[in-house]
Amino acid sequence: MARRILDNLSIATMEPGDGAYGLIARGAIGIESGRIAFAGDIPAGWQDVEREDFGGRLATPALIDCHTHLVFGGNRAREFEMRLKGATYEEIARAGGGIVSTVAATRALSEDELVDAALPRLDRLIAEGVATVEIKSGYGLTVHDEAKMLRAARRLGELRPVRVVTSYLGAHAVPAEYRGRADDYLDEVVLPGLDAVHADGLADAVDGFCEGIAFSPAQIERVFDRARALGLPVKLHAEQLSNLGGAKLAAFCGALSADHLEYLDAAGVAAMAASGTVAVLLPGAFYFLRETQAPPVALLRQAGVPMAIATDCNPGSSPLTSPLLALNMACTLFRLTPEEALAGMTRVAARALGLDDITGTIATGKCAEIAIWDVGHPAELAYRIGFNPLHGVILG
Repeated sequence: MARRILDNLSIATMEPGDGAYGLIARGAIGIESGRIAFAGDIPAGWQDVEREDFGGRLATPALIDCHTHLVFGGNRAREFEMRLKGATYEEIARAGGGIVSTVAATRALSEDELVDAALPRLDRLIAEGVATVEIKSGYGLTVHDEAKMLRAARRLGELRPVRVVTSYLGAHAVPAEYRGRADDYLDEVVLPGLDAVHADGLADAVDGFCEGIAFSPAQIERVFDRARALGLPVKLHAEQLSNLGGAKLAAFCGALSADHLEYLDAAGVAAMAASGTVAVLLPGAFYFLRETQAPPVALLRQAGVPMAIATDCNPGSSPLTSPLLALNMACTLFRLTPEEALAGMTRVAARALGLDDITGTIATGKCAEIAIWDVGHPAELAYRIGFNPLHGVILG
């Protein structure tokens, strides 16, 4: 049984109820066969195992980016210019830009080309301590192209030492060829596509975009009904630009998470609290779109709704590949504490992906996915801007 000891560490276990950050001021982490055997004092039976001295550095769970659109073609720098000249996200979308413009670029690329385009973005996440990343489809909007995106995402997990979790997002936008016929698109593309990617083992979850420029709650519910019939968990882009009651729908359907949530109301918060649905906050999109209405963090906190943080890496509204900057933005823009932000990209992010039984904290029995940082205190990870103190990542 392979054993190793990571010694002389300050350990932020991120286990709840163990004080701030679950911090162990000085201790060791034992690893056996890729799992955490202990954190803290070295127990009997381990004294003869060779120790690796980390010089008092900080250990945290490896980071988890639980909401990304990492696989896509092209970029939307021109739309960035348009927004700065006064066009809104909705105006750009209704004019045929936005998601639909990325669809054309994505459809034009082969699976190999999508992999090649996404690898540099994935490498940036890994370089800042990410060991688990969720990747959505949603820029193909045909049965073939949605599957192509998910196959590319699976391959990224084979090419890099990172766990890739995939989400089928066929209900992301109505493509140009179905404009004005959203229900036909659901019948002819989204639902058959869902059946196909499930049959091929390409989807770990199902997502949707519930918004005036995308799909109504009733339409999303159709997709979720099919997902649940197939045994797939669901999640939802909800209340980003308006309040259509998407978060309540997500909660009613037992969703893992509802994401964005800038326009979430008290009823939606209560529904999420009752269902255990995670709130995934995406400060990169809030920043990039220059939004002014922040998610109701105080209400979420008061209701006990767990809050995750993610980059939302995508070409149109959050071209962000720095999880550390996302931590800082969560604090400066949404007023989370540094501890809440770090929990949001470790323990709570794992819960948002349904992985909290195997990762997200440094605890006995969980996967040994540990980031080592050249910092003295965990708050420094959210405090600095444009600085990467990662010393390395231990995987097994």
